[in-house]
Amino acid sequence: MSIFALSISAFIIGLSGAMMPGPLLTYVINGSLRRGFIAGPLIILGHALLELILIILLLLGLNRLFANKNFAYLIGIIGGSVLLWMGYGMIKSVLKKEISLKKQTESGGKISGFILPGAVVSISNPYWILWWSTVGMTYLVNSYKYGALGTGFFYFGHVMADFVWYSIVSWVVVFGRKLVNDKIYRGLIFIFGIILIYFAGTFITDGLGYFFF
Repeated sequence: MSIFALSISAFIIGLSGAMMPGPLLTYVINGSLRRGFIAGPLIILGHALLELILIILLLLGLNRLFANKNFAYLIGIIGGSVLLWMGYGMIKSVLKKEISLKKQTESGGKISGFILPGAVVSISNPYWILWWSTVGMTYLVNSYKYGALGTGFFYFGHVMADFVWYSIVSWVVVFGRKLVNDKIYRGLIFIFGIILIYFAGTFITDGLGYFFF
């Protein structure tokens, strides 16, 4: 496989993974409703920075740790707890009517408010860790045959898939925003909060089930 084919392959595989429903998709939709189109790319920027750090650590020998199921499920329990807290916060803000489309539009939003959550939501998902300890590691081995340049091409192809897909998601959410009033908006935030709690429960129960049952 050539270095360019590797990058294209990484893009296709990354796109197929990005299109699968998960907590990151939920958070991108929620962020786009709150702050507009820019939320999607910024959340994925946090996701991409986390993956860059991960790749560097894996090349330095952290692959053994990530391949350890105990570690993966422990991260799932911890990460699930974070998602549980985030989902609870979303539902609470709806019940107390603390959010509205007008307020969200006027308030803008700090860049850091999206980049860090993008990384937190990603690392909270144990399946993300399992993917990198299997498929991701395979790609890293193949790309490293070409040295740092090969690894760079792999990383570029992989993160571009996330940026392309989630930018499309943000655009669609913002484009349809004119059809959404405060009642519908709060309803969507409530639903997304429930979805995050669902993923949180899945990650936590899977982790607890692995350790205790």
